[in-house]
Amino acid sequence: MKIVAAALLMSAALTAQANDAEQLAKSKSCFACHAMAKKLVGPSFKDVAAKYKSDKGAEDKLVLKVLQGGSGVWGAVPMPPNQVTDAEAHQLVRWVLAQK
Repeated sequence: MKIVAAALLMSAALTAQANDAEQLAKSKSCFACHAMAKKLVGPSFKDVAAKYKSDKGAEDKLVLKVLQGGSGVWGAVPMPPNQVTDAEAHQLVRWVLAQK
């Protein structure tokens, strides 16, 4: 019984974290250029997660892209630097990489 209760609490905590990260993405206008499952101006979050699925250094690479901007990986349209803190960038990237 204790294991089931612990699993339920863990699941609820992970759901809350995901909801917080999605709200952060909305508040930082990430959805202006990205969608969950289809390409807009930039790649979908699911495509990003799939591309970096087996890359152990993906979080750090993508955090730098969020903070500094970048271009060339997904086409000619550059991603501008985003006005987020380092902690927010990590939260957003972990959320994106968790998409399936």
